[in-house]
Amino acid sequence: MARWLIGLLALAACTPSSAPPLEPKPMHAAPNPVPYFEIPVTDMERAVAFYSAVFGYDFTRDTVDGYEMALFPYDPNGHGASGALAKGDVYVPSKTGPILYFRVAEIDPVLTAAAVQGGKILYPKKSIGDLGYVAEFEDSEGNRIALSAPP
Repeated sequence: MARWLIGLLALAACTPSSAPPLEPKPMHAAPNPVPYFEIPVTDMERAVAFYSAVFGYDFTRDTVDGYEMALFPYDPNGHGASGALAKGDVYVPSKTGPILYFRVAEIDPVLTAAAVQGGKILYPKKSIGDLGYVAEFEDSEGNRIALSAPP
């Protein structure tokens, strides 16, 4: 094994200087690249009531850098991301920006709860084969929110 490593190092030393340098692995190649998200809201009370009723979340309220936040549950040992509902002049609800996918056990009850709370179904439940199911709805603030469920 040591002779193999020495041979490899010697070969590397003989590489012409005109060879392009090896590129380092990008720092953004993490297995769970999005650790946190914020969903813009215009009416924090309405948004907290909507998300609590649709998903059953309990929120922790806080002010961060002068902005009103309602923080989703967070488990430092869990998988995936957590985030907050965020209210302030830089937070503008939209259906045209990035789409967040919430993983749920079943899509139908969540779509029903969203509709009961005043949300609109934008993309009904659809099978995506072995990957399960997806759907989208508009929340109480006008954001496009997606759902993902196992097959």
